[in-house]
Amino acid sequence: MIDLRSDTLTQPTAEMRRAIADAVVGDEQKREDPTVIALEKRAAELLGQEEAIFLPTATMANQIALRTLTEPGDEVLAEEMAHVFRYELGGPAVHSGLVMKSLSTAHGIFTAEDVREAVNPPGDLHTAPTRLVCLENTHNGGGGRVWPLSHLQEVVAEARAHGLAVHLDGARLMNAAVASGTPAADYGREFDTVTLCLSKGLGCPLGAVVAGSRERMGKARRYKHLFGGAMRQAGIVAAAGVYALDHHVDRLADDHANARRLAEGLADAGLPVDLEQVETNFVQLDAARLGLGADEAVARLRAEGVLLSFAAKKDVLRAVTHLDVSTDDIDEAIAGTVRAFSGSRRPVELAGEAPTPY
Repeated sequence: MIDLRSDTLTQPTAEMRRAIADAVVGDEQKREDPTVIALEKRAAELLGQEEAIFLPTATMANQIALRTLTEPGDEVLAEEMAHVFRYELGGPAVHSGLVMKSLSTAHGIFTAEDVREAVNPPGDLHTAPTRLVCLENTHNGGGGRVWPLSHLQEVVAEARAHGLAVHLDGARLMNAAVASGTPAADYGREFDTVTLCLSKGLGCPLGAVVAGSRERMGKARRYKHLFGGAMRQAGIVAAAGVYALDHHVDRLADDHANARRLAEGLADAGLPVDLEQVETNFVQLDAARLGLGADEAVARLRAEGVLLSFAAKKDVLRAVTHLDVSTDDIDEAIAGTVRAFSGSRRPVELAGEAPTPY
């Protein structure tokens, strides 16, 4: 099987496993784990912030950021397909008591005008005060699209003009940095808080960070404990993060090249892939244009040895390249996909699988 369902499926490499085995550890809750401390320092510098906090998951990191920047009853703005809205189980409402207002876009990237039109009038006693704007870079629901830095800065400036806080869901920020040639710190320093996931393209078995000013991260550390994210000898897994930052960032370009190779191969075969949308490690295939629902399309692909997942849009599939997928795998995936959707398709049972959104 060629597994392209998500870059969350990456396995730690042999070298990363050695780093994990050799990690020097201490009590992370007491701030005595040297490997966690080293990772947090590296991450803060990487993201252009004063301090970073190591956490088990990127979802927890996002939710702690939102809680740090708001008060219950505030309103948060984000794109309608944003992870914090679609795939975090109502976390903004549950953990922070936030009203969620979505912005509709074609590919996940909204404008300064969108923010300006969405902000509730200050002092209006009948509406929740708009307090926070969240951006996601790269944008998962939009197919791995990259926010151009200048466009991002315009949106942030508009938010600031209204006195709003800004958060960056940077789960795949390193993909955006590598694809655009923009240092991650140039993106990160624009925001009050920024998160980074370590278990996607960077290939760690788990882990994420949230970063911001020392004052905000002091507050966030309390929420880390409150949300159940405090650990003990966490250097065991933090060592994977240190290794990834040393060895797995530049190689993201290989994933992007493989995604481009896959997209071009499918498009050359006449399959419905929009090459203009392939900017990082995502490729989207519109099964509806083949007259198929997503369930049947996934089942036909599985029968040919190719695993894809459901994208955010109805009857659209996605392929996500990662470090466990080689160029030869891509060529096999192209051939298998063409077979799956050719006129000689054999009957298959529907997959009936849950989506793999992140």
